[in-house]
Amino acid sequence: MVEGSLDPDNVPLLIPASMLAAFAYCPRLCYIQWVHGEFQDSAETAEGRFQHRWVDANQDEVPDDFQPFHARSVSLTAPQAGVCCRIDLLEGEGNKVTPVEYKRGEAPKTPASLYEPYLIQLAAQCLALQENGFSCQEGMVYFIRSQERLPVKFDVALMDRTKALLATLRNTVERGEMPPPLQSSYRCDRCSLAGICLPDEVNLLREMDAEKGRQGNLESEPKEEKVRMLLPARDDQVPLYVVGQGMTVRKRGERLEVWSHEEGKINEARIREVSKVCLYGGVEITTPATVELMQRGVPVLHFSHGGWFEGICLGMSHKNVELRIKQFQSAGDEMRSLSIARKIISGKIENSRILLLRNDPEVPAGVLDSLGRLAGQAEGALRMQSLLGFEGAAAEIYFGRFGNMLKCSQDFSFQNRNKRPPIDPVNTVLSYLYGILAKELFSTVLAVGFDPYLGFYHQPR
Repeated sequence: MVEGSLDPDNVPLLIPASMLAAFAYCPRLCYIQWVHGEFQDSAETAEGRFQHRWVDANQDEVPDDFQPFHARSVSLTAPQAGVCCRIDLLEGEGNKVTPVEYKRGEAPKTPASLYEPYLIQLAAQCLALQENGFSCQEGMVYFIRSQERLPVKFDVALMDRTKALLATLRNTVERGEMPPPLQSSYRCDRCSLAGICLPDEVNLLREMDAEKGRQGNLESEPKEEKVRMLLPARDDQVPLYVVGQGMTVRKRGERLEVWSHEEGKINEARIREVSKVCLYGGVEITTPATVELMQRGVPVLHFSHGGWFEGICLGMSHKNVELRIKQFQSAGDEMRSLSIARKIISGKIENSRILLLRNDPEVPAGVLDSLGRLAGQAEGALRMQSLLGFEGAAAEIYFGRFGNMLKCSQDFSFQNRNKRPPIDPVNTVLSYLYGILAKELFSTVLAVGFDPYLGFYHQPR
């Protein structure tokens, strides 16, 4: 885990070999990890750390004599090359050594199929070994799952590529500009930092900005691309919901226990399997449980008895300061805020129209036409006040037909939207689900690194 963050004006003299490998894999990933000090586990990183546990358990020193040796977790620095490293296993006899890098997966069929980041990490270790007086001509990648070794020759081309990457990484950090995301890369699909990097979202905004300069030119149809999830799938973690007056959530070892004043312990959950804790009404949580969840980055969300989202308890926020700077700059730009808000409201109205079209068999054509017209007017609104008016008019039309979309054998009726408090079953369910949605969006915005209290549409007065 990378701790702390870097000041671009004070770049360290030594670049870790692991960060250089990350830079070869994805420059933006390296920048977020090394400069911003961000890290988020995925299933792959957690498994890799587990597989490395016995390699990293002890740190050996290289013996002074010339006898054959096997030293684990060897740390070296190379000021002239500008690199530092921690070698998983160093094998040698005399001054001739071979670094061995451990990887969690299975070996490819041929050494030529090795990922470049593996080669770069070993080559950086070679630079450190040579500067410390060792003779190093090749390294090894050991794949834990298949228990195979593949050799890596330190030829001129690989060493030149490694030195060039070192210079490029140093220059990138000195400039203080985060590299752009990869374009439609499979590497983003399971990246643990996708929720901070936001590759699809950032690339979309860049394309929207570029499109403004291409207006009037004949453009080919854009290629349809697969939409990725905002965060990598974590099917090993699920939310914990606790509902009921007099309930208390306690920590015991690696578990959360739910206790009732009348019945005692009624349920439990493993902390490592909990993605968030949602407490409804008068549910209490003990300080040890709260601290443990904060340390693990698991949010605790509080709701009223009726499901109204009231607040969140979360540990230290992300260090993604540049993202928040951009957010505040964009929010302070009236025209950019209006441009973003127009797309949000226009999309909302268009979605309302589609829902009525699909689920209201008797929807009048005039209703659909009105919503379509309001969506177009929202897209071209010149002021925020006009946008608020278009949104309100569309909501009145949509909820005026909402009752016709209900497909239920129960005798539910819907006359209008009411809240705080809702006065009928349908509005009660709507308010409850809006509370769930607000919680999900609030925690997601915080997880990415945004300030959830500063928006582009409903702004401070």
